[in-house]
Amino acid sequence: MKKFLFIFLMCLMIFNSNSEASNVRIDYGTSEIYSREDMDAAILIIKEFFSKWKGCELHSIRYTDDDYCNSPKNIKWMNTLASGRSYEKNFDQCIAFFSDFHSPKTDDHKITFNINEEYINWTWYFSRSDKGEWQLMTFGY
Repeated sequence: MKKFLFIFLMCLMIFNSNSEASNVRIDYGTSEIYSREDMDAAILIIKEFFSKWKGCELHSIRYTDDDYCNSPKNIKWMNTLASGRSYEKNFDQCIAFFSDFHSPKTDDHKITFNINEEYINWTWYFSRSDKGEWQLMTFGY
């Protein structure tokens, strides 16, 4: 078991060191609601999702703030999105991040972003209930 765990961790480190996302600046900000582990769970989803955008370079991810995330307006919005997706949960938490990235320098990747452009404050919204798993609800400007 120890040998398997060691091999798994080594593969994970090699993968992360070769990933463009490994050089991403993370700003956890200050939160009295969410732990670093809470944030890392959502950030991992952002990185996994972003890795599918071929030719894009992710520069940074920043936590917004507690007031923004858990405003009654955003919680209501997350639940409106959830009902449109037939989620059975009533979400009681929202977390949001801003990211900065650069789009592909050519259109070889057939991505719908503007070519060779810096995107600033691209927002990612997640929801969860009862401190469960984060669900990516929406992203963009």
